[in-house]
Amino acid sequence: ELLVPVLAHLRTFDIGGDKPIPYLPMPAESNPFLGFRGIRVYEKFSGLFRVQLRAILRAAADGPLKMMFPMVGTVDEMIAAKAHLDAVREELEREGVPHRGDVETGMMVEVPSAALLVDRFADLADFFSVGSNDLLQYVLAADRGNPAVRALHEPLHPAFLRLLKTAVDAAHGRGKWIGLCGELAASARALPLLVGLGFDELSMSASAVPEAKARLRSLDSASCRALL
Repeated sequence: ELLVPVLAHLRTFDIGGDKPIPYLPMPAESNPFLGFRGIRVYEKFSGLFRVQLRAILRAAADGPLKMMFPMVGTVDEMIAAKAHLDAVREELEREGVPHRGDVETGMMVEVPSAALLVDRFADLADFFSVGSNDLLQYVLAADRGNPAVRALHEPLHPAFLRLLKTAVDAAHGRGKWIGLCGELAASARALPLLVGLGFDELSMSASAVPEAKARLRSLDSASCRALL
């Protein structure tokens, strides 16, 4: 039986905000979405972070995968995370543990500062993945879990589309691929605009893939760019 390897995209642990973890002591916050979450917690939980990095590099020896860091907002955060990755790689080499050292390493674009500085982050990231759910709520200052401001949570808002185009153009300008994940990726209404924006990849739940593929086959890229 022929086994075809499947490329895995792994995100390092992403806690805080709407993702509480009961076994890690996290501080109580009045606004956790703007608080201690994602890559911001890695220095405090550096031991756990390095264990996960070791596991990823070891798993990569047995099949193709890519990894990415969540909630990156500053270049310094990316530099620090990659320093941990380099240190773990050196540890595995010294110990003689089978691993793959050249795993492609990217970052989530979920914070407006990251979207505006994709060209700078391209020196540190092999690829980008836009987290549309978080990025949209930060751009429009509208909590996606708050029904009182649900009407403001509009993914086709011109400001949001303009920011996405800025990020896509910057990534392509530096020769990096960029994808999009979240509820927006599976939206039939938004799909022509996502094609027009030039995203290289759309990530969605498995159940949404057949409809999205059928819709993509019916679209013309030039028309989608004109619509955008």
